Amino acid sequence: MKRLALFLLFILTCGSFISAQGKEWIKEHYTKKEYRIPMRDGIKLFTAVYTPRDTTKEYPILMVRTPYRAAPYGEENYPNALGPNKAFAEEGYIFVFQDVRGKFMSEGEFVNMRPYIPDKKSKNDVDETTDTYDTIDWLVKNLKHNNGRVGIWGISYPGFYAAMSLIDSHPALKAVSPQAPIADWFIGDDMHHNGAFSLSMSFNFFKTFDQPRDSLTTTWKTIEPYDSPDMYTFFLNLGPLKNINEKFFHGSLPFWNQIMEHGAYDEFWKTRNILPHFKNTKPAVLIVGGWYDSEDLYGPLNIYRSIEEKNPSNDCRLIMGPWSHGGWARSDGNSFGDFLFPDSTSKFYNDSIIFPFFNYYLKDKGRLELPEVLTYRTGSDKWIGYKKFPPDESRLSSLYLGNNGSLLWEKPTEDVLLYDEFVSDPFNPVPYTSKFYDSRRMYNRTYMSEDQRFADARPDVLTYSTEPLDEDYTISGPIDVDIYVSTSGTDADWVVKIIDVYPYDEEDGRDSEIEYGGYQRLIRYEIMRGKFRNSYEKPEPFVPNKITNVGFRLNDIDHTFRKGHRIMIQIQSSFFPFFDRNPQKFVDIYNATEDDFQKAVHRVYFGKKYPSHIKFHTIK
Repeated sequence: MKRLALFLLFILTCGSFISAQGKEWIKEHYTKKEYRIPMRDGIKLFTAVYTPRDTTKEYPILMVRTPYRAAPYGEENYPNALGPNKAFAEEGYIFVFQDVRGKFMSEGEFVNMRPYIPDKKSKNDVDETTDTYDTIDWLVKNLKHNNGRVGIWGISYPGFYAAMSLIDSHPALKAVSPQAPIADWFIGDDMHHNGAFSLSMSFNFFKTFDQPRDSLTTTWKTIEPYDSPDMYTFFLNLGPLKNINEKFFHGSLPFWNQIMEHGAYDEFWKTRNILPHFKNTKPAVLIVGGWYDSEDLYGPLNIYRSIEEKNPSNDCRLIMGPWSHGGWARSDGNSFGDFLFPDSTSKFYNDSIIFPFFNYYLKDKGRLELPEVLTYRTGSDKWIGYKKFPPDESRLSSLYLGNNGSLLWEKPTEDVLLYDEFVSDPFNPVPYTSKFYDSRRMYNRTYMSEDQRFADARPDVLTYSTEPLDEDYTISGPIDVDIYVSTSGTDADWVVKIIDVYPYDEEDGRDSEIEYGGYQRLIRYEIMRGKFRNSYEKPEPFVPNKITNVGFRLNDIDHTFRKGHRIMIQIQSSFFPFFDRNPQKFVDIYNATEDDFQKAVHRVYFGKKYPSHIKFHTIK
């Protein structure tokens, strides 16, 4: 229960860890009121409002809509922090926190990633856009001392609600910052990547978050305590996915049951994809994400692209830093995993990005000297501004798999059948991390830059690398995978990892406990559930041993591979237990049995006829 409490503390107060004032200071300077704001269909949403005690001025409203509790409850109880950082409370804003429909002290039925209704017929056609609109309308009309301008922000799930506020937005909404927002739960965020299920994270999230409530409540519920060995062992011993309901959830979690019933990209998932709906976006937008966000990296990148494509004149900016999920709000940003940075990236973000953004649009205060896209370029460890991303000055390049583990800059010319093969055993899957973690934790947060030598040593991981680079080499943008494969089974997962290999004589000096010589630093990876290679809607089996083309996209990077380093690609077929195991038999994996799991021989082909490669954007 202690680990659960720590997890809930983070998701409830994410955004409050950087320089919080403390509740006594806030109580001295702010007055708290609680309201039940009526929506157009009569449902009332619990809303806590903190207004500056200095009533000689008018203030903008800065709101968070959350499914994680608008705590602390009770007008006599105050939080330790209010806005994204302490500068906001000192500056003076009206802070609003709202339990979304169906959660905690708000009435109604909660729906995960509630689908947007484009064509509303009546007042009963409600979604997150209407609830946000109705809330803003009530606030600007009923709160004293507001200046008629509203901003919304939020991290993770609250980032999704912030993003939804941009659709059919209220005229008073002037600035929105979706941070690590969810965009599509089947293709790229949180619950699935290209149809592969995020096992350890989903299990540990929904065992608490998906608990149904009997009435309005201020507290969380979770499942009964259980024996918890290390994460890898726990989920391997658990067996097929259907055993989770049989052994732990017992059919009591509504959304978990729905996940298990929708194993392909059907209307259930499509209606929860918010990317098509960012039309006529009017507020200024500041999208924030982390290069090492294992939960919602897809969302920030693709919401930015969607807004840019549909609203060329909108003032939309993208910020990508060297952070894990919400790391800009809960850490100093001086390091990630084994790698230190020259300065506090979170301090820079809080002082020079998020605070000036809201002050500029909500108070007409200061100057906003931010580029369209600002990213922290890993490898060279510096902030880089772009007019767009990928940058216009980039050019497309490719690296081709070659014989004897080589990675080639030119397309192979060997006109013979070449391949590497390995045996993929679902009862001995490749771990996603070398660390051993308690199964009650969601995942190892620093695995996304972890040394991959532990995987390179396994026989079921294929490795290809360039020669040492003659000069610094920067990749900026998404990476496209195009590989030719076969399997002796009828389904397979394909994991491709991009790795920065340090020279063996590397003397980094940043941490004397770490051997950086030969370090295989993970830069980006992605998984493709093979049966979705041609269609997420209509999965299809592999023909055993038939050479088949598989293509998919890795999320963007902005990384410099320094002179003397090598670029490496690793290919494997499991990434456990971050993702569930593929039985390697074409079945409904959510209802697979132990007998469905089988070993399979996987091959990856290369050469002139089958030029397996990656394609990416490079800049000088």
